[in-house]
Amino acid sequence: MPLNKNSTITKKGYAMLLELARWLSDAHISAFGVFEYITFRAVLACGTALLIGLFAGPWVIRRLTELKIGQAVRAYGPESHLQKNGTPTMGGALILISIGVSTLMWADWTNRFVWVVLMVTFGFGWIGWADDYKKVVNRDPEGMSSRRKFFWQALIGIVASVYLTFAVSAPANADLWPLFRDWVLSGFTMPLPTRADLIVPFFKSVSYPLGVFGFVALTWLVIVGSSNAVNLTDGLDGLAIMPTVMVGSALGIFAYVVGRVDYSKYLLFPYIPGASELMVLCAAIAGAGLAFLWFNAYPAQVFMGDVGALALGGALGTIAVIVRQEIVLFIMGGVFVVETLSVMLQVTWFKYTKKRYGEGRRIFRMAPLHHHFEVTGWKETQVVVRFWIISMMLVLIGLASLKLR
Repeated sequence: MPLNKNSTITKKGYAMLLELARWLSDAHISAFGVFEYITFRAVLACGTALLIGLFAGPWVIRRLTELKIGQAVRAYGPESHLQKNGTPTMGGALILISIGVSTLMWADWTNRFVWVVLMVTFGFGWIGWADDYKKVVNRDPEGMSSRRKFFWQALIGIVASVYLTFAVSAPANADLWPLFRDWVLSGFTMPLPTRADLIVPFFKSVSYPLGVFGFVALTWLVIVGSSNAVNLTDGLDGLAIMPTVMVGSALGIFAYVVGRVDYSKYLLFPYIPGASELMVLCAAIAGAGLAFLWFNAYPAQVFMGDVGALALGGALGTIAVIVRQEIVLFIMGGVFVVETLSVMLQVTWFKYTKKRYGEGRRIFRMAPLHHHFEVTGWKETQVVVRFWIISMMLVLIGLASLKLR
C-alpha cells in the first residue's frame, strides 16, 4: 500500500538512521525506501529493543548482583516469597534503556507525541528508581513514602495532561499556542474539537465532549492510575510484563489506525495527526518487555522494580489518551484494574470494619488479588499463566472494538 503524507513522517526531521536511509534512497538505492514505512520501522524497533535486552541482560544482572541491589521482601507477604529475598531488582532500567535507544534509532524525532510519551515514561521511571534505591540502600521494604511518591506522580501527570489536552486537539505543533490562547480569550469556555471527545467503544457514534478541564482530569487519572496499577500487579515472576507487552502492542495498532486519514475514516475513529508514529514506540515496549521476560520468567533472575513498573504503566496510559482509547485501555488492562480494585476494596473494608467493629476484616485472604490466589493454594506459575490468558482474551476484546462498532 503506498504511503501518503498522513501515514508517514515528513521529509525532514528524521532520526539519524532514517536520515542515512533517506540519503541512500535518494542516491538511487531504492531498497532503502522501505524505511519510509512506519510498520517496517516498528518491526525494527521491536527487534532492536529485544536484542539490546537479551544481550545486555546478563551483564545487568551480574552488575546488580555485585552491587548487592537485591529485593527486600515484605514481611507480611506470602511465606513462599521469602526465598526471593536478595534477587536483583531495578531491572526495569534495562527495559527503559532498550525502549529509549530503539525509539531514538527508528522513530521520528520531530514527532510531539513520541517525546511526551518518552518524558512521561522516564519521569515515572525516575520516581521508581528513587523508590527502589531507598529500598536497597536503606534496606527499607516500603521504600519512598506514599505521599512523596504520589506528589511526583501527580506533578508529572498534570504537566503531561495539560500539554496533551491541546496537543491532541491541535493538528500540529504550530497550532498549540493559538488554540490555548483562544481558550483563554473565550473565558475558559471554548469547547475542544471532536477528536478530543471520550470515545465509547463498540458504538459507531457515541462519544462525549470533555472540555478542557474534563480532558485534563481524565488524562491525569488515566496516566497516574495506569502507572500505579501496573506497579501493584508486579508481584509475581513475569506477571506484569506480559500483559504490558500485549496491551502495548494492541495500542500500537490503535495508534497506526488513528494516525492515518484513510484507516481512521473507514473505522470511524478521529484522525490524530502524528499518532501513527507511536506504533514505533509501542513496538519498542513490546521488544523490551519480551527481552526482560526472558530473565523475569519463573524463577526470576531479576525483578523490574518500581523503576520499570511505574514507567511502563505511565507509558500505556499516555499512549491510550493520545489515541483516544481510555475505555479500551480499561478493558484490555483488566488484570491491572482488578488488581488495583482488590487493594482498594481490601484497605477500605479493613478500615471501615476496624472503625465500626473494633477489628479490621478482610475481603480477600491477601491483596493484591494474585496473592489471594497464592494463599488459597494456587502455585505461582498457575496464577501468572492464568492471568496471562485472561489478559490475552481482554486484549482481543479491545481489538475487536476496531471493527465492531
